[in-house]
Amino acid sequence: MSALSRGLISRLHRILSANSRTPPTATTKFYLLRCFSADALIDGSQVEYHQQSRVIEAKPGVMTPYSKRTGVVAVKCGMTALWDKWGARIPITVLWVDDNIVSQVKTVEKEGFFALQVGCGQKKEKHLTKPEVGHFRAQGVPMKRKLREFPVTEDALLPVGTCVGVRHFVPGQFVDVAGITMGKGFQGGMKRHGFKGGPASHGASLSHRSIGSTGQRDAPGKVFKGKKMPGRMGGVQRTVKNVWVYKIDPARNLMWVKGQVPGAEGNFVFIKDSVYKKPDIQMLPFPTYFGAEDDDNAEPLVADLGEVDPFMVAD
Repeated sequence: MSALSRGLISRLHRILSANSRTPPTATTKFYLLRCFSADALIDGSQVEYHQQSRVIEAKPGVMTPYSKRTGVVAVKCGMTALWDKWGARIPITVLWVDDNIVSQVKTVEKEGFFALQVGCGQKKEKHLTKPEVGHFRAQGVPMKRKLREFPVTEDALLPVGTCVGVRHFVPGQFVDVAGITMGKGFQGGMKRHGFKGGPASHGASLSHRSIGSTGQRDAPGKVFKGKKMPGRMGGVQRTVKNVWVYKIDPARNLMWVKGQVPGAEGNFVFIKDSVYKKPDIQMLPFPTYFGAEDDDNAEPLVADLGEVDPFMVAD
């Protein structure tokens, strides 16, 4: 194959790959014809492809049933308990949404999908690697301690630098919280998998907590992969679904959720709208909450508990 043919094939491959995700337009057809012209065989510098940049504005929109909003990165502060207005005790986990901003926007034209990269917290430049510092400088955002990417729909995109606070969620809605579970070290089968164990007195000798037999006889003559055995426990990412948001405090960017979430105190957790118990799209701010200047002095918002005392309801 001659050098001229190889150059033609390489130019054709670049043009087709660039237009594989975008519908063909009149300009694209013109450039394809120009590439096969005699002038293009002599010099390929005439082939140009101009891609219009996407304009993303920070303004409220209308949420549809198919819209997917971004999530936030929070710090787990610990657990406590509160009593609601009816006197019921609610186990509470306190989460701190620490200065979340959009650090990068990923679009289908460049990356092939829609997503938002959200940064949390602050970190000094000397504590970051050079690639991380270059990434933040290229995006024009402050140095962040933790980054997380959330897939979104096209109508939920936000420009770089947009703040995502605790008002992104509404008290009373359900969220999914993901995090790294607490590490337990190397544990046995009873604690790691909930095995019953052997007899406590008769018929057992130094094997009260052992897992017992792990295989068969000559056939198959092996232990199957995935057999539940002692091993390292914890330290993996897990998601707790359908967590109820009890209260939010916009002044301190704190969120009170019911129940436990993965991780130890001080760990990062990732919060997004619930997948199974979808919130009402009419009450959610979309694509996020664009607050006023007096939000720093706003009062905490508590979920509506209704007007019926649950302890006074007849059986």
